[in-house]
Amino acid sequence: MPFRNLLGYFMLPAMMAVVTIAACAPRQPNEDRVPPSAMKEALSYKAPFGDTRTAPSEIVAAGKALYEGKGRCSSCHGTSGKGDGFAAQMNPTHPPRDFTNCAFQKEREDGELYWIIKYGSSGTGMVPLIPGMLSEEEGWKVVAYVRTFCAAQS
Repeated sequence: MPFRNLLGYFMLPAMMAVVTIAACAPRQPNEDRVPPSAMKEALSYKAPFGDTRTAPSEIVAAGKALYEGKGRCSSCHGTSGKGDGFAAQMNPTHPPRDFTNCAFQKEREDGELYWIIKYGSSGTGMVPLIPGMLSEEEGWKVVAYVRTFCAAQS
């Protein structure tokens, strides 16, 4: 077999392996999960009670109850918000978001977090929760609670 054919014989599998590894690499912790085509829509969403970072305590308490109960968010994101829930290991290449990451919290607008709750995140274990599990109002309450995981945001 000539050298050129031998090289081609090994190059294709090697290139396929590199592409596969790159496609399965974990996402960066702050990477945006709203697709660019939906960003304008996501940024247009506003909570009915105003900025979720300054939500009234009763909204945050309701969000916590939904996060830990009906919404089942803690299954993956954990009660700590660190992405360490009992089901977190189900998608090791795209682990659940760590809500205690203050850089992530600072970079994301309320509408982006809400959009993910509403539509899910393709390629991850995050499924759409609105309207199947949560109402739109409940989704906003969850966003308000998620904001509390970064104590340094205030």
